[in-house]
Amino acid sequence: MLTQRLILASGSPRRLDLLAQAGIHPDKLMPMDLDETPRRAEHPRSLARRLAAEKAEAAFQGIRTDPQWAGSYILAADTVVAVGRRILGKPEYLEEASSALHLLSGRSHWVYTGIAVMTPASQMRLKVIETKVRFKRLTGPELKYYLASGEWRGKAGGYGIQGFAGTFVQKLVGSYSAVVGLPLFETVQLLVGEGFQFHEKWQEGSA
Repeated sequence: MLTQRLILASGSPRRLDLLAQAGIHPDKLMPMDLDETPRRAEHPRSLARRLAAEKAEAAFQGIRTDPQWAGSYILAADTVVAVGRRILGKPEYLEEASSALHLLSGRSHWVYTGIAVMTPASQMRLKVIETKVRFKRLTGPELKYYLASGEWRGKAGGYGIQGFAGTFVQKLVGSYSAVVGLPLFETVQLLVGEGFQFHEKWQEGSA
């Protein structure tokens, strides 16, 4: 039986932690630095799907001629936060984060998480998970101190639900792990559906 290898097209510690929760430990990390600018009139759901697919494809192109890694499974994901059709990016500056959080305060928004699996047979499998999140109305001090924490940097919508911003969430309908960065149930289902095996690692002492 050939050894199965999994490449994660990301360097996100959050995604690694979620995979580890399922007993999955990628054999290689390949963070893909792509242009994530939305296309004209692109729906946030379509953007999440496209970016996940592009990251998986970029990783595939990077290893296809490498005999050590060719034939590996490749997993990629991307998360998009939106209010209606308005896409909130990953802020780099304080002003951007402040604007995003003011917009999210006291209202519901959507988190679209695209996942892509490239199989050893070079077939792409795609899925987008939609989660509805409602924030409480944020007070001045909450905004001030959250912005000062720096947790917003590089996170879609300017927040990470697994951090301090978890205290802002009044209601969530959908997948919590998808908002963190990787929908665990759907990811496992995609991998298992394509023949990836890992459950035996759950046996005591085998991890």
